[in-house]
Amino acid sequence: MKSFGMTDKGAVRANNEDCFLIEKCPTRDCLVLGLCDGMGGARAGELASSLAVKAFVNRVYERLNTPERRRFDYHRLLQEACDEANGAAYTYSHFSEEYEGMGTTLVGGVIKNRGNGYIINVGDSRAYLISRRGIRQITRDHSLVEDLVEMGAITRDQARTHPRRNVITRALGSPEPVEGDIFEFTLQPGEVLLLCSDGLSNTVEDEQLQQVCLEEKTAEAICSRLMQLALDRGASDNVTMIAVKR
Repeated sequence: MKSFGMTDKGAVRANNEDCFLIEKCPTRDCLVLGLCDGMGGARAGELASSLAVKAFVNRVYERLNTPERRRFDYHRLLQEACDEANGAAYTYSHFSEEYEGMGTTLVGGVIKNRGNGYIINVGDSRAYLISRRGIRQITRDHSLVEDLVEMGAITRDQARTHPRRNVITRALGSPEPVEGDIFEFTLQPGEVLLLCSDGLSNTVEDEQLQQVCLEEKTAEAICSRLMQLALDRGASDNVTMIAVKR
């Protein structure tokens, strides 16, 4: 199982407010992944995403790297790590006026070398499971347009270009506890787990995500080609992704 991550400010934005982190945990024979898309004035979004992704991944890694051999409650572990990330972003938002109100999305989790994994998300950063059978979005966006799609008010295609597509309904950096949605999945040999910010998912269609993931033989090649696609299409937002290929 190989992994690779990549981030870019995109073709329009001056700063990159996305952040990702990948850690190998030999003790549990797994990968710990985290990806955040920050928001806020000045460089607040950049700080929020950096703080949150480090807090999340470090909490998961430290718990998994203990000598305990009992079975882990991964749902509880991921929510605890999400709480840690939320607290880190909220605490720092009080250190300066320019950081007030900063926040970030989160998608991350654990994937074991034998393929079973657990993902948590807050906001509209996504996780996809990609195989020759198709592409499946594992996570559900916490966003206004996702709510409108589920209500039948707009179509999935209309959501991609909706003027309020960047409005999210849940984010880290809150004084209140933030509940993440947790999903279990299994990555089979030859399949790809793709985590990404909306800078990629709003620019490159699902069918092309699937095509690239199946055509490229390495996680690094997948990320490089998808990033080039997004930039060639004038990515209006920061673009970040993590690919895990089994």
